[in-house]
Amino acid sequence: MELSAAIPLFRMFSEDKAREFYVDFLGFSIDWEHRFDANFPLYLQLRRGNLLIHLTEHHGDATPGSTAFVPVTNIVELRDELASKNYRYAKPALQDQGWGRVLEVADPFGNRIRFCELSND
Repeated sequence: MELSAAIPLFRMFSEDKAREFYVDFLGFSIDWEHRFDANFPLYLQLRRGNLLIHLTEHHGDATPGSTAFVPVTNIVELRDELASKNYRYAKPALQDQGWGRVLEVADPFGNRIRFCELSND
């Protein structure tokens, strides 16, 4: 038996705001999108490197305000990349914790991604 990495599932309420945040700001690409029909909620998969995230407009799929913890390397490079985008709604900064450095971003729907570079101590 082999377990795979979990895929965070976040609730979204605006396709345009989701694309602006996840694709334009965070640099994810869209792997695929699904709707049962033209007038149904959107479900999609995002990818950046090895990180996958699912976004859903379906009621009951996920709770707004969730957090995903994402281990990263070279968190300073990520911070600099995001700062260079000059995104109006987020100016993430590094926080030093005793066990590592954290860069947290909140999407337009109250979900958070907590990027973390763990200390080697």
